[in-house]
Amino acid sequence: MSRRSVVYTASPLLASKTPVWRSKFIVAAIALGFLGLAGRAAYVQVFGNAFFQRQGEVRFARTLELPANRGKILDRNGLILASSVPAASIWAIPEDVEHDKPEVQAKLKELAKLLDMPLAELQKKLADEDKTFVWVKRQLDWDVGQQIAKLDIKGIYQRKEYKRQYPEGEAAAHVVGFTNVEDHGQEGMELAFDKDLAGKPGSRRVIKDRLGRVVEGVGETVPPVDGKDMQLSIDSKVQFFAYQKLRDQVTAHKAKAGSVVVLDAHTGELLALANYPSYVPDKRQNLTGEQLRNRALTDVFEPGSTMKPFTIGLALETGRVRPDTIVDTNPGRITITGSTISDTHNYGVLTVEGVIQKSSNVGTTKIAMQMPAREMWETFSAAGFGQKPQLHFPGVVTGRLRPYKTWRPVEQATMSYGYGLSASLFQMARSYTVFANGGRVIPATMLKTSEPAVGVPVFSERTADQVRKMLQMAAGPGGTGQKAQTLGYSVGGKSGTARKQVGKNYASGKYRAWFTGMAPIDKPRIIVAVMIDEPSAGQVYGGLVAAPVFSEVVQQTLRMMGVQPDMAVKPQIVANAVEESL
Repeated sequence: MSRRSVVYTASPLLASKTPVWRSKFIVAAIALGFLGLAGRAAYVQVFGNAFFQRQGEVRFARTLELPANRGKILDRNGLILASSVPAASIWAIPEDVEHDKPEVQAKLKELAKLLDMPLAELQKKLADEDKTFVWVKRQLDWDVGQQIAKLDIKGIYQRKEYKRQYPEGEAAAHVVGFTNVEDHGQEGMELAFDKDLAGKPGSRRVIKDRLGRVVEGVGETVPPVDGKDMQLSIDSKVQFFAYQKLRDQVTAHKAKAGSVVVLDAHTGELLALANYPSYVPDKRQNLTGEQLRNRALTDVFEPGSTMKPFTIGLALETGRVRPDTIVDTNPGRITITGSTISDTHNYGVLTVEGVIQKSSNVGTTKIAMQMPAREMWETFSAAGFGQKPQLHFPGVVTGRLRPYKTWRPVEQATMSYGYGLSASLFQMARSYTVFANGGRVIPATMLKTSEPAVGVPVFSERTADQVRKMLQMAAGPGGTGQKAQTLGYSVGGKSGTARKQVGKNYASGKYRAWFTGMAPIDKPRIIVAVMIDEPSAGQVYGGLVAAPVFSEVVQQTLRMMGVQPDMAVKPQIVANAVEESL
């Protein structure tokens, strides 16, 4: 069998000549492709390397914040008022939690118990599988976090944070304040000195995988700078005792609220500032505005009879009266430009000392109307009324003292005994440093200091001594503040009772009662101011409601300070104090 030979050139397709340029084009295209790839590789790896490195870092590199340890807040004796402790914050990647496995469901039940959270609430947080991050619960106790870690649930992770603890609880809450979950100050000293306490966080650059796990570290680590410790002038023991006595008195008299301020008469240091109602700083669920208000600094009221010593002091300073000058208060009332001013009783003829002792509105008015309004305004202003206290603390208010040019005669009269102007309890306490420091008003501070304060003169030392003697009479037999007397220590002070204003009118049956004074009376070491808001258990006068708190706080504070008693016997206190004029 012979083979057939195939003649390829017989095919018309194969017989046609291929143009030379086509093969050259194909070879050139392939060469250009390789050149493009080489150029791209060179750009990615050499010329554009920094750009692509940044893009990679954006996707996988993270800057971890290294939290700084927040500084401690200490009392004057070094006892802790606020400190930070390690805490575990739990987070999750919901899509990675294997809900369908029985062993995981059992672990989730155990997790809910450790979180003190209903299982349904936990499951709701983990229900959305589209989420790649969700906070489950923040700032758990560290040991609880360790127990959660032992459960080893896929998709459940934790982060180390810090949370604040407040050993003094509600007693010091309005002084110390609190921080939020991000450890930023929100109230009190935590807010006032947040920058100093917070410190400066550090940082660390790392590469993370999709589960948030650190694969490797890149770059330098910047260490955190811990916050500074802050030492306050507060004495935690005095603070606790003052809060306790205030709380008991507010409760006993079915009052709306109360405040107490204790100042060191030499240095102006705030030894205690307490309000009731209060709150526990690290347990703020269902916190109300009534609990949060720092009433001693933010609430203003008409100071009433506690202003009378300033009016009398001015009259003594200018030589218009002497302590034994006679003032006729008959018939127990006086009319000024059509308005009648009255005393609770007709005290008849009194000395200037007796005007303070009996708290006579009529006597104070008659003395005040001898003086120009400008002189009264200047004295009140110098004592701090109508001036914002220079206290580095949030919420401090100015109070109200209108310019003397706007005073009508009846307004001058009412201002002489504390109506028509307003002040906070803190301002009242500070103003009485005038009588404890030889006529000088001293600045107040919430930070510990050992240096005597430099005061601003308001009265002469002689006038201050004379007024202080009158304050002792007001707190003694026949005075309005007899219940302020203290076992072992001489005291002096002035009670006050004023109707509360609601809008432009005075509310019927609503009063504020307070007492402001000092001890020991010859060489005062402390000034204490107490205010009880809306007492409703039958007694409303400051001498009956606020003075007993003053007495107990003074006695306990002076003992803690190591001040020797200056009285050998217990002072005699009558059953009921004389009622001060409203």
